[in-house]
Amino acid sequence: MRTYQYRHYPPESTMFERCIGLAWCSGCRIYLGAMVYIPRARRLVDVLASLPADERARLLRKEMALIDHLDRHAGG
Repeated sequence: MRTYQYRHYPPESTMFERCIGLAWCSGCRIYLGAMVYIPRARRLVDVLASLPADERARLLRKEMALIDHLDRHAGG
């Protein structure tokens, strides 16, 4: 089971601690996505930071494309 969490709101937002959490099985292609609480002080690794803005935005709009990208990035 793999997981990834990312911030959806900017730091100045009162909703900043509400994040998107994904969990999936690469083998069976079943995934779960949910809004999760991550404390403001906790730093999240942004594996999409090096991507061009348009590619990053495309992946964040499509959960399955994001999961496929994360699997390839992790060697899965």
